[in-house]
Amino acid sequence: MNGFLIAAPQSGSGKTTISMAIMAALVRRGMAVAPFKCGPDFIDPGYHRVVTGRPSINLDGWMCPEQFVRQTFLTGQTGAAIAIIEGVMGLFDGIGPSSTVGSSAQIAAITGAPVVLVVNARGMAASAAALVAGFARFDPLVRLAGVIFNNVGSVSHATLLKEALAAHCPGILCLGCVPRDQALTIPSRHLGLVTADDNPLSEEFIRQFADMAESCLDLDQLSQLQIPPGPPFVKGGAILAPKFNEGGAILAPKFNEGGAILATQLDKGGPEGILPIRIAVARDPAFCFMYEDNLRLLQEAGAELVFFSPLHDAALPADVLGIYLPGGYPELYAGQLDKNNGMKESIRTAALAGMPIYAECGGFVYLMEGIEASEDQSSADFVGIFPVRCKMLPRRKALGYRQVELTGDVSIGAKGTVLRGHEFHYSEIGPMPEEVERCYQVSRQGVTLGWEGFRIGNCLASYVHLHFGSGQDIAGTFVAACEKQRR
Repeated sequence: MNGFLIAAPQSGSGKTTISMAIMAALVRRGMAVAPFKCGPDFIDPGYHRVVTGRPSINLDGWMCPEQFVRQTFLTGQTGAAIAIIEGVMGLFDGIGPSSTVGSSAQIAAITGAPVVLVVNARGMAASAAALVAGFARFDPLVRLAGVIFNNVGSVSHATLLKEALAAHCPGILCLGCVPRDQALTIPSRHLGLVTADDNPLSEEFIRQFADMAESCLDLDQLSQLQIPPGPPFVKGGAILAPKFNEGGAILAPKFNEGGAILATQLDKGGPEGILPIRIAVARDPAFCFMYEDNLRLLQEAGAELVFFSPLHDAALPADVLGIYLPGGYPELYAGQLDKNNGMKESIRTAALAGMPIYAECGGFVYLMEGIEASEDQSSADFVGIFPVRCKMLPRRKALGYRQVELTGDVSIGAKGTVLRGHEFHYSEIGPMPEEVERCYQVSRQGVTLGWEGFRIGNCLASYVHLHFGSGQDIAGTFVAACEKQRR
């Protein structure tokens, strides 16, 4: 497979802009590009989807077992000519100073993807080559194939950078020099970017991305970088044959934490004669933060996913047996969500009937009584399953990886199951009544953070975005809970 991972020495070097520019240019050349994103971020994959026309898949070595990451990477390349992985933070920045777990470097090592380093060269000449040399030698498992210099001040500056790289790092390609261009800056919100729904990229903007890549980068060299072949379906040294669905696409086997393969069902309803298990999945500008693997794993477990919009639809889709409410920015659409009484009543009715509902972060907020008024936020009334309101804060409330141990049997797993995910929000909730069951014991790198994962009836909600590839058959357990609803 042709492909590479775009990384940088530090955040703010231009990874996202350059990644999107390369994707846009290669798509314009007629190549099918499979986009990926290192880490738990939801924002960049939304832009990847707009530029490439394909879902962008998260690759995270802390949340998911190595074998799951490798297999997900293989599955996500189906039908593509090239795979492009956008990194996260600095290349070697992971969960701690002595570990690359959770880093772009870990994903490069797992997938075998060569690394293209984006270096902010403002104010540097030969020093840029010294920086590249250090990155090239830091980890023998990471192969640095080339460099793109960003924020280059002039033609003479570009010449100095190229000559320094050739003299001190002769085995590393200079794949381009990008001049300073504020016109290609994407607006930001909080620590991430404004979502693709909030800031839709025009065709003209995407054309500018592609033009920049064509004029400043060596796209021929980039598109010829190769990921060495390797057996992706491996357990105990044996190569496992992939399974296929009815349409001929590869169905990925699921692995538990010990590396054992879990049973994979055919999608589109499973074996012949068994009706599909319809699960309603919220997906619109207010609810757009979900891992693509979560959706894939639900389908492989036998679910038929039916997407709906809490913003625009009057009620839940017909004949659904479960509901998945992912995260997003419901506070930005609070007034519209408040006015859609039909949808709120439809979800309340489903909850009272015992339908399995799984909600995370923004979806959790939507199931509360509503949002309190604050300096920059108007009050709004939401579904009201959980007897509490949230308040938006001017500063971030929580950010980082989370490990969850289930303290009871719930719709996504049995008591004692350990799951992993990520938490990021600017809201906080008032005191949750004691009679509301807590089902998660949450920790961060071994430090206990407390109880979370609230359950009322068959409705489970939390601030944590869980990755369904992190634990033993989360998707299958939820689908089975929905199947009970039919019986």
